Amino acid sequence: MLDFVVVFTKGGVVLWNSNESGKNFSSFINSLIRGVILEERNTESKYFEEDHLAVQFKLDNELDLVYAAVFQKVIKLNYLDNFLAEMQLAFKEKFGDIAANERLGIDYDFEQEFRSVLSAAEEASAKQGKAPKAMRSYNESLKSKKTVASMIEDKKSSAAAGSNEKRVNIQESPPASKSQPSSPPRTNEDIIQENRRKLREKLTPTKKAIVETTKPSKVSAQQQEKAGKKPRVWDLGGNSKDAVLLDRSKDAPEDVQVQSINNDLVGTMQGNIPDLDEGSESDRDMDDSDSSDEDQPRQQQQQQKKQQTSRSKAKSGGLLSYFKGIVGAKTMSREDLQPALEKMRDHLISKNVASEIAAKLCDSVATSLEGKQMGTFDSIASQVKEALTQSLVRILSPKRRIDIIRDALESKRNGKPYTIIFCGVNGVGKSTNLAKICFWLIENDFNVLIAACDTFRAGAVEQLRTHTRHLNALHPAAKHNNRHMVQLYEKGYGKDAAGIAMEAIKFAHDTKVDVVLVDTAGRMQDNEPLMRSLSKLIKVNNPDLVLFVGEALVGNEAVDQLVKFNQSLADYSSNENPHIIDGIVLTKFDTIDDKVGAAISMTYITGQPIVFVGTGQTYADLKAINVNAVVNSLMK
Repeated sequence: MLDFVVVFTKGGVVLWNSNESGKNFSSFINSLIRGVILEERNTESKYFEEDHLAVQFKLDNELDLVYAAVFQKVIKLNYLDNFLAEMQLAFKEKFGDIAANERLGIDYDFEQEFRSVLSAAEEASAKQGKAPKAMRSYNESLKSKKTVASMIEDKKSSAAAGSNEKRVNIQESPPASKSQPSSPPRTNEDIIQENRRKLREKLTPTKKAIVETTKPSKVSAQQQEKAGKKPRVWDLGGNSKDAVLLDRSKDAPEDVQVQSINNDLVGTMQGNIPDLDEGSESDRDMDDSDSSDEDQPRQQQQQQKKQQTSRSKAKSGGLLSYFKGIVGAKTMSREDLQPALEKMRDHLISKNVASEIAAKLCDSVATSLEGKQMGTFDSIASQVKEALTQSLVRILSPKRRIDIIRDALESKRNGKPYTIIFCGVNGVGKSTNLAKICFWLIENDFNVLIAACDTFRAGAVEQLRTHTRHLNALHPAAKHNNRHMVQLYEKGYGKDAAGIAMEAIKFAHDTKVDVVLVDTAGRMQDNEPLMRSLSKLIKVNNPDLVLFVGEALVGNEAVDQLVKFNQSLADYSSNENPHIIDGIVLTKFDTIDDKVGAAISMTYITGQPIVFVGTGQTYADLKAINVNAVVNSLMK
């Protein structure tokens, strides 16, 4: 009944096989290796089928082998799980001592053991099929679920139940009583007319009901006319004369004059953006304490250093302390790792990693550790740390590197402006971080045009105007050959954002502006009209880069935001290849301490890199993502 049984390595090298049908199954086994084993799919069911063939397989992580049994798809074999398990034990018992580098050059004689295991599995399955069906126990029967009260028979209730059962039949006319003579049967038209008459009687109110309903309404109307609605007067509410003072749509003379300019920022952002600091906060505290304690005796300093190193070791233990219970030289199974995996998942969620992604991280760690031979606790800790670090680095490593300076120079040589569109939900800091990126660009001698396409939020245009004024004060035109480094393109409020962006890009092309930064209105991911307008803006203007601005404080919400933003940009665009999110700007990174899980969640969902990280409130507080720094924070 088994057409083909094979033992091969995960790389596809066959060690032993038994072919009962004489056919060639190499293409089918290659499909199993490429589609399932190498991509780690369908690892729970251990089943794969193609055309008329099916295969049941079992993985052996200790020896890096695969045991597979091929059979016809229409045949149902119940003994395959037990057969493959016994076959694995027999093969491991006979050839398990052979070194890994010597396995490929040996002739494996496994036919006798295979026949005995197969016959034992078939006999056990036949006995199980012939065995009589076991009787159900009392606890499995329906009678055990009945209560004593339900088993007591009541004559009155049974009679009522019987009468109710007789009334189930629907009759068009009520049955005639014994005291009245039987009336002739009515037709359908008579029944319809009678139902219409009853409906008219229900809809037409009586005179008494009309009088009762009109009286309270008249009284309430009179009371409302007497009382009236008085306007509420607010303290310091102002009047129409104050509107002139509160109008900020135009710059006042005192606003144009910048009182104080922080020239210390000028020249600090030239070249590439610096990475996040890799050192932890405990290391910084140790450095500060070492510098401040220079005047103390050496003995006190040594004692403090010992205490601080012990504290740092206790902190660095962190996640690895969960694995102290896993000791001993044995092969690890999923059941042994399950308690530690659950604690690791809770630890990742506490670091703001989305729960779904934390579960997938734990699965990848379990897959890499299951079936491995473990030694002492030190080796366990190092292997667990290595497996988790590899998973985190694999998630955070971008598929492609975004170099804005290189791309902007290329666009400048081609005679067109480099366009970046910023999008995201409300209140994440799109305009603020747009100004930071603008400062970084003018530090590298690019002149920038800011397009004010947030025509909905009050004060959005005025905010960008203030940033433009401050940036021009830091880099005046006199220092750049009378060239204005930052300009603002605005058309007021209530206008079409896509049209404003198109006009801004055309204006930048005519005036030879290097970079165009498009600020958009914040919108929730479930707001379909606003998501359609964003998709229209991106489709019409075809930007070079679309950046999603998200804050580092979110947890599971990051998954929902990015998935729906990408889905909306793809669904509401009529292009065959719609332009979706190209990169991420992670804001408010200085407020989360070591809870850096949002970086993992956002990168995992989109597969796109984190281009910028906002770390403060000044123009120079802009960093690039550092994979090692994020991983170290997650492992604390």
